[in-house]
Amino acid sequence: MRRVQWLAVGLILIVVAAAALFDFRSPRSPHTTHAVSALIAPPPPDSRPSKVDYARLQQRIASLMQDRDMVGLAVGTVEHGRVRFLHGFGTTVAGSNEAVTPDTVFRWASLSKSVASALVVGLAADGKLSLDAPISRFRTTLTLPGDASRVTVADVLSHRVGLVRNAWDERLEAGEDPKQLRATLGTLAPFCAPGTCYSYQNIAYDTASEIVERVTGQGYATVARARLFGPLGMTNASIGSAGLEHAARWARPHRKGRVPVAVQEAYYRVPAAGGVNSSIRDLTRWMLAQMGRAPRVLSAQMLDTMHHPRVRTPPHGPRGAMDRALKDASYGLGWRSLNYAGHALVGHRGAVDGYGSLILFDPAEQSGIVMLWNSNQSKAARLQLEFFDMLYGLPRTDWLEVDKQAEDAEGGSGDAGRVRRR
Repeated sequence: MRRVQWLAVGLILIVVAAAALFDFRSPRSPHTTHAVSALIAPPPPDSRPSKVDYARLQQRIASLMQDRDMVGLAVGTVEHGRVRFLHGFGTTVAGSNEAVTPDTVFRWASLSKSVASALVVGLAADGKLSLDAPISRFRTTLTLPGDASRVTVADVLSHRVGLVRNAWDERLEAGEDPKQLRATLGTLAPFCAPGTCYSYQNIAYDTASEIVERVTGQGYATVARARLFGPLGMTNASIGSAGLEHAARWARPHRKGRVPVAVQEAYYRVPAAGGVNSSIRDLTRWMLAQMGRAPRVLSAQMLDTMHHPRVRTPPHGPRGAMDRALKDASYGLGWRSLNYAGHALVGHRGAVDGYGSLILFDPAEQSGIVMLWNSNQSKAARLQLEFFDMLYGLPRTDWLEVDKQAEDAEGGSGDAGRVRRR
């Protein structure tokens, strides 16, 4: 009898512990725990069937993976607040037998800008800073051409600092110190009056990491873990090359032709612009949080502040069919806003040598797709529109152009570059 009583007590303790872990009403601050917490709320009751044909989506991905430049790929989808698809394809290294899984770690590249935005906006929500404060108040290393006295924190996070596009990225890639580069950006000729136009940046954008460190007195990666990755249960998320290369399973970078290359350090040295790593499982959790499923970490007001379009982003150079289909492109704080087939979308894409990344979601529908891959191959990004065509019930479109390739291989004529609707 005593043994039965002890077993009963043990079961009660287990139940209590589980209840504590999944207590969404807990008053503890999400910024003080590193545990895998339950701060992403469970999906709302939803009896609607999936609109996406996942058997077809998987077939499309299988066709994409036949491309001579694809090595590994991880894909996650959410429909109406529910994770519907979470899979890995291909391998972590070309020619190996190590398969990509939902827990394989990749680089986020420029998706990292959304983490910087969330940290700065979170500090603003806590009353630690103002997004309208001039950058000069934070004593960062950033200098800018012209009259930059009114350039604000929000201007930095929305690429409105008046510099030519991607200012001195080539020098960063050549190994120069980003803080020294930031300190001499003011010697460049102004592209436009600061605060008046959009011009994409990496070195200047990383001023956000200095702001976070000045305000908190802690390292940027430490703050990201404490305020975001830990509370959201993003157990494989990290900042810096060590977080990638020390992961239990990580995808090695490749150039075209499936040629393996070394991990490039340059953009890890601007962590707010390109320093994050994670698995597709973690990136899916990040998308759920951006949909409002983790209000204790990212409140509705914070999300609106980040996602709200602030500046139009005119096209630069020739655009393919996918980019022409995504209309009304604007930039908020670390996020792009777009319109596809009459639906307002939020997202971002990223690329560094040997890696690609993507997130695109419909906040109103609580639905979206995330992707990570380990090659210099941009065509993979077109899968996002095949997902949204299914979600919205639109006519099928061969955005990936895998049908055309199959026809050409069989001797069909096919018009190069034409996207086929059927």
